[in-house]
Amino acid sequence: MTTRNIVLTIAAGFILWQSPTAAAQTTSPPKGEPTNAAEAAAQKAKAEAELDAKYQALVAKLPADQQAWERVLQDQLGGFYLPIHKREKIAGRSNAWDFVQDDPKLPRVLLIGDSVSRGYTQAVRKNLIGKANVHRAPANCGPTASGIKNIEVWLGDGKWDVIHFNFGIHDRNTPVADYTSRLDQLIARMKKTGAKLIWASTTPIPDTPDGKQTAASIVEKNKVAEQVMARHGIVIDDLFAAITPHLSTMQNPNDVHFNGQGYDFLGQTVAKAIEAALAK
Repeated sequence: MTTRNIVLTIAAGFILWQSPTAAAQTTSPPKGEPTNAAEAAAQKAKAEAELDAKYQALVAKLPADQQAWERVLQDQLGGFYLPIHKREKIAGRSNAWDFVQDDPKLPRVLLIGDSVSRGYTQAVRKNLIGKANVHRAPANCGPTASGIKNIEVWLGDGKWDVIHFNFGIHDRNTPVADYTSRLDQLIARMKKTGAKLIWASTTPIPDTPDGKQTAASIVEKNKVAEQVMARHGIVIDDLFAAITPHLSTMQNPNDVHFNGQGYDFLGQTVAKAIEAALAK
């Protein structure tokens, strides 16, 4: 027998041997696990197809107006948030992008903002039950550049009484001149709706070791935005100032996002600002 036909292993002080076939069997991946990148990609594609099939079957049973809303979400949410939305719909869980069935007796409110805004949307709705129909833009709204591109879709064709909006974290590296110009354009468009506008200051972010994200960048953008809002006579909901004393208990470590307590707090703050605007 040659050395090519024997695999030697040492265990508990004994020299053991096993055939190459047996050795290969002991190192095979668990049943069902992908063995290479191509197989992993195939499994992922299969899982996504199954998820989409279940989601589409669910959507097909919805009323026409809700189907239309789901089509907008499919176009706007993108590769990260759309699968999350699909899974939550299939599981019957409520989320920030739920279809809102308006009570015609109540005012209509639109929330525009990034993932932080997504995080507090449900809390705003909870705090304004019986007081307002609270919608949100069908996207993680990202930077002002995305706002310029998608604002018509986000506004839709309905009447808005209040629009509460923010662009900041995704604009942390946007040149000030561009940021200012885009805010001016977005404000001009939103004013045409006749809604009362509320600007939400951008919530704090931590520094990162690579320097690509700095706390100072948000302080700068908030100062710039404050000047723009003053010029347009727009009320500011100062979420930055409101949440800052609570960062140690409400913001996730080394993250721009917040825990449940933080989003509840932000939702209460936003709801109060909206109520104040509606009362005027």
